[in-house]
Amino acid sequence: MSGAAIEWVDLQGGRFKMGNPRGDGYQQDGETPVHEVSLTPFAISATTVTNSQFARFVAETDYTTEAEEFGWSFVFAMFLPDDFEPTRAVQRAEWWRQVNGADWRHPEGPQSDIADRGDHPVVQISWNDAAAFCGWADARLPTEAEWEYAARGGLDGMAFPWGNALEPDGTHLMNVFQGEFPTGNTCADGFAGTSPVKAFPANGYGLYEMTGNVWEMCSDSYSASSYELSDEVDPRGPDLPDDAPRVQRGGSYLCHASYCKRYRVDARSHNTPESCAGNLGMRVVRND
Repeated sequence: MSGAAIEWVDLQGGRFKMGNPRGDGYQQDGETPVHEVSLTPFAISATTVTNSQFARFVAETDYTTEAEEFGWSFVFAMFLPDDFEPTRAVQRAEWWRQVNGADWRHPEGPQSDIADRGDHPVVQISWNDAAAFCGWADARLPTEAEWEYAARGGLDGMAFPWGNALEPDGTHLMNVFQGEFPTGNTCADGFAGTSPVKAFPANGYGLYEMTGNVWEMCSDSYSASSYELSDEVDPRGPDLPDDAPRVQRGGSYLCHASYCKRYRVDARSHNTPESCAGNLGMRVVRND
């Protein structure tokens, strides 16, 4: 499996309104207040980092991910075989199960592989793993402000990269959960798990799947009050300890309006730097 080069898209930056102006989000996540931010120019990868690209990094560096070191990671229960023996579940999210042998090469456990998923986003990686990849690729993770600016694609105040309708004219424009969560996915968008990184149309900036498919890690530490204290120019999040939770954006193939409507461009979530899961990936940026 050969590693494709990262496809970069240059963005001019400038001023934009960051945050949720519509009142349809989660107040506890800190999606407000809406505030103006100014960004210097940067380049961002057109897609999330793929399995092929991550494989090239591992081949050249002999890197071992944290899930590989731990010997396990979390897998969506509906992907597990019927005879899978019960293991530890995530509290209040029992559809996530601890699976020994789950890692980036085996996203659903040792019975799975990525042989035909070279163009899918790499998953089962942590924030720390993403930072290591960035060091190799001469890149970095986007700030939360850079991510939202890029995801909006030039549209101000909208919920999605294309507007406010989840499925305009019945058209699926991102990979999220359809049906009855968590056991009744109709796969109406064509996918139960991850999709190829260019399976859906690009946004106004030529960026693919900024919402849905996999969560995308940002460089910022997370705080629900970040926006109240945010810098106006190139904000980089609160100054917190290295082990503080990190921002993640965009939602994933498991997001559903019944419990996690965080597949919006202004939705926020977070995870610890060592956490790995089957729906967590990354996109990278650089300054030329």
